[in-house]
Amino acid sequence: MNVYLNVKKIGNNVVLAVCDCDLLGKTLKEGKIVFHIKNEFYKGKKTTVEEAVDLIANSTIVNLVGKTCVEKAISEGYVHPEAVIKIEGIPHAQIMKL
Repeated sequence: MNVYLNVKKIGNNVVLAVCDCDLLGKTLKEGKIVFHIKNEFYKGKKTTVEEAVDLIANSTIVNLVGKTCVEKAISEGYVHPEAVIKIEGIPHAQIMKL
């Protein structure tokens, strides 16, 4: 399964953004939450979910949106299932290594 990934170096941080391909450019709304899956932030390299999740190890801030990438991050032990929120039924997880 393919996803989009974008890696940015900001100061001392490596920011990794990953989203399922079918979600790019969409806006999710639920209650007071409005979540924009922006091209500028998420669209970078189109690759396998395995390659994207492998980059978590070397990233300090990670944003994941979509069933494919969030479930893979959970199965690899990077994300605890209880740390995942759902917006319009779409899983979203963040990782911050301080």
